[in-house]
Amino acid sequence: MSNNSDKSAPPLLTAHGLTKTHGRTPALRGASVELGAGEILAVTGASGSGKSTLLHCLAGIVRPDEGAVTYGHTRLDQLPEKRLSELRRTDFGVVFQFGQLIPELTALDNVALPLLLAGASRRDAHTRAGEWLERFGVLGQEELRPGEMSGGQAQRVSLARALATGPKIVFADEPTGALDSLAGEQVMSALVHTARESGTAVLLITHDAQVAAYADREVQLHDGAVVPLGVTA
Repeated sequence: MSNNSDKSAPPLLTAHGLTKTHGRTPALRGASVELGAGEILAVTGASGSGKSTLLHCLAGIVRPDEGAVTYGHTRLDQLPEKRLSELRRTDFGVVFQFGQLIPELTALDNVALPLLLAGASRRDAHTRAGEWLERFGVLGQEELRPGEMSGGQAQRVSLARALATGPKIVFADEPTGALDSLAGEQVMSALVHTARESGTAVLLITHDAQVAAYADREVQLHDGAVVPLGVTA
C-alpha cells in the first residue's frame, strides 16, 4: 500500500536496543524498530513474543530497562511521567484489543473526553466527537454506553476517541482481536482510511496476517527481538 510518509525524512519514532523484563521473564531482548511519519507499520509475532510490551514502551506507558525510545528529538524513556501523560493526550492515541471505553459514559462522551482534557469547551468537544463518530460509521450510536454496543461498534468508538485529538501516532494493540472477520475488516478499513486522510502514523500490533496486510510495512518479533520476516528459528 502507498503511504504519505517521506522516505528521505528522519523517522518519527525510533526504538533502539530495548530490553524489558517482567519479574524473571524477559519480554524484550534488544528490540529495535523505526516508524516514519504517516506510515502504517505492522508488528507481528506469536503470542508471548513481546509485541504488547514493545507497544507500551514506544507509547511511554512503561519504561524499558535498557535502550532508547526517541520521538522526534525527544527521548521518551527519560521523560517524567507528567510529560509522558501530556504526550499521550496530544501526540499519541492508543487503542487496545478490548477498547477500554469508560463503561459509564456514552459513545459521544467517551470520544469527547480527551478533547475536554485538552481544554476544549463541552460544546466544541461534543461537536467534534460527533464528527469523529460519523467518520467511523457509528453516527446514531452517540447515546449508547459500551455495554449496549456490539464489539465492532465499541472498537470504532475507541478508534474515534484515539484519533479525535489529531495525534501524530496511533498505537493499536490487536484492535481486531476480539472481533469477527467482517467487523475486523470494517474496523481496519476505517482506521487506515482515516489515518491516510489525516497523515497519522499507525503502529499496529497483530498476530493476524490479514490485518498486517493493511500496513505499508511489517516487522516480526520473535522472543523479544525484531527478526527478518519468516525467520523464527
